[in-house]
Amino acid sequence: MGSDTEAENKRAPVALAPIAKPLAGKKLCKRTLKLVRRASEAKCLKRGVKEVVKSIRRGNKGLCVIAGNISPIDVITHVPILCEEANIPYVYVPSKELLLPCSLIPRVQITSDLATAGTTKRPTCCVLVMTKPAKGEIEGEVKEKLKTDYDQVMSDVAEVTSAMF
Repeated sequence: MGSDTEAENKRAPVALAPIAKPLAGKKLCKRTLKLVRRASEAKCLKRGVKEVVKSIRRGNKGLCVIAGNISPIDVITHVPILCEEANIPYVYVPSKELLLPCSLIPRVQITSDLATAGTTKRPTCCVLVMTKPAKGEIEGEVKEKLKTDYDQVMSDVAEVTSAMF
């Protein structure tokens, strides 16, 4: 038999969509999910395809994080196109299981990572990380931490994207 930690470490391989490019590496994925978690706490996050598309069409700027293991793929194929038209950088993470905070989930249960970081209990296909909240203002210290994380991830995403072409 094995322990619970062994079961967590032996996750099934993720079946990525063929359009999942640029795909975040392990280090960038951790930074991105940390940014998503921080943006969620600061109320600077749009979750789900409908909300993200609506925000992009309204002219909100930020970083779009898309899960790479979505099935059927038709659900998200239009999001990268909208992002490119609006000059919004986007990056794929390996799985939607990466986006919920771990404190909301029992250790043995594996759910959406994207949803985890986004502080939601449901798996999430994509999120839009914004630097400003939709309503109100955020505190100076929280805003500063969010801005530094955002700038760091944006520079890493720019590197990954430029290496692609």
